[in-house]
Amino acid sequence: MDKDSYTLCEKLVPKSYVQQGQNAKSIHQNQIRHLLEQRRIPEDGWDDQTIELFLSELAIMDSNNFPDNCGVGEREARIYSSLVSRRHFRLGHGIGRSGEITAVQPKAAGSSLIMTLTNSLALHAIRLSGIQASSCFVVPMATGMSVALSLLSLKQRRPKAQYVLWPRIDQKSCIKSVVTSGFKLVVIENVREGDELRTNLEEIQKKIEELGAENILCILTTTSCFAPRVPDRLEEIGEICKSQDIPHVVNNAYGLQCSKCTHLIQQASRSRVDVFVQSTDKNFMVPVGGSIIAGFDDQLIQHISKCYPGRASSSPSTDLLITLLSMGVKGYKDLLKERKTNYKTLQTRLSECAQKHGEHLLSTPHNGISMGMSLQTFQCNTEENVTELGSKLFTRLVSGTRVIPSDGKKSEICGQTFSSFGAHCNEYGTPYLTAAAAIGMTSRDIDLFISRLDKVMSKCTKTSDPKKLQS
Repeated sequence: MDKDSYTLCEKLVPKSYVQQGQNAKSIHQNQIRHLLEQRRIPEDGWDDQTIELFLSELAIMDSNNFPDNCGVGEREARIYSSLVSRRHFRLGHGIGRSGEITAVQPKAAGSSLIMTLTNSLALHAIRLSGIQASSCFVVPMATGMSVALSLLSLKQRRPKAQYVLWPRIDQKSCIKSVVTSGFKLVVIENVREGDELRTNLEEIQKKIEELGAENILCILTTTSCFAPRVPDRLEEIGEICKSQDIPHVVNNAYGLQCSKCTHLIQQASRSRVDVFVQSTDKNFMVPVGGSIIAGFDDQLIQHISKCYPGRASSSPSTDLLITLLSMGVKGYKDLLKERKTNYKTLQTRLSECAQKHGEHLLSTPHNGISMGMSLQTFQCNTEENVTELGSKLFTRLVSGTRVIPSDGKKSEICGQTFSSFGAHCNEYGTPYLTAAAAIGMTSRDIDLFISRLDKVMSKCTKTSDPKKLQS
C-alpha cells in the first residue's frame, strides 16, 4: 500500500495502529532499498516475510502478472498449474534473451532484476570465500555442463585447438564435459606422494611439447575432490599456462566452502586462471541445477555468457538469491567456520575409529574437505565385497561415503579406458573409504556416521592373507 492507502486505513481503524503497521512495513522497504543500492549480501539474513514481499513485488513487474496484459506471442509465461505458479513465485519468463543469458527482458523487468541481483550477490559470496574475482554469472546448469560451455566458448578464440590436458580426477561428468564438447581428452595420471595423489607437472610439460601449445584448448584442473586425491597444483600450472599461452580452466565444484581451494585459485590468478566453475547446490545448499561461472577477465566471462544459446530457467538464480538473502554475510561466514570445525572433528573421530579396527586415516593434508580411511585388513579387494560394505552403510542411512577397492578393474568411459576408476590412479595399493565434511554438516551427522561405521566394521570379516595387507 502507498501513503494514500494508509491514510484511508485511518478512517477504518485507529491512526496509531495504522502507523505501527506502516512503520513495520518501512523496515522491510528499507532492507529492500539497501539491497538495491549496495547489490551485496546483507550483513544479517532476512526473514522469510521480507524475502516473500520482495519476490512478490518483483513478480508484479513481469508482464504475465500485469492486470490488463494481452499476450499474443508464443512465449507469454503462461502457467497452467496454480501449484507450479506458486512454486515459482509467479515468475515464468526465465532470464536472458535469445542472444544472451545476461540480457534484460523487456517483458520481464522483475525476473531481469533477479538475474542481475543474483549475479552481484554471487560475486560477493565468491569474494567472501577468498577469491577476488572480477565477474561471474549464474547458469541454470550443473558444473559439468557449465565446464562444457566454457570450453566451447574458448574454442572460438582458439579454433585450431583440439586437446584438453586433464590431471585425472575420477568423476564422470568431468570426462563428459570434455568429450561431449568435441575435444580430445588427454589424461595426465597423478603421482603418489605419501598417501596423497598429486599433479604430475612433468607429464604436463611433456604433453605440451608433444602436442604443441597452439593445439591445446586448455588445461582443466580440479580443486575439490575425493581423498586421497588432493587439489591440483594450481599455482605451478598457472605459471605453465602463462608461459605457454594456454588457457587455464578450474573445476571448483564444491571448493568455495574450503579456504584451501579458494586460496589456490587466488594465488594462481596472479599467473593465469581464465575461468573457474562451481556448483550452487554444493556450496550454498540449494536444489541441484545451477552453477557459477567466474573469472578475472570481464570480457571473457561476458563472452562465455553470450555463447549460452537462448533464454534460461530463473529457478537456480531465484533459489540462490533467496538463500543468500536468508543467510546474510554473518550466516554464511558462520557456516564456513562451522564446516572447518566439523572437518577437524570428523578427522579425529574417523582416525579413532580406524585405529580401533586396525586401520589408519590416510594422510592428505592438502585436501580440506574429504578424507580417507584404509581398509587393508578387511576383505574389500573384490567389487562384490566393496559393494557389500557400501550397501551396509547405505541401508543404515549413511550417504556420501565411497568405498574404493584395489582390484584394478578396467572401465571404459566415453571411449577412454581407466584402471581402478574411482581411485584417481591405476593402482593405489589399498582399498579405502572416504567421507567429507561439507558445508551444512552437523555434529549429529558425525556422531551418527561414526557410530554406524563402527557397527558395520565390527561385523566385517578381516583377511588373514598377508598379501592383502600390503599397501
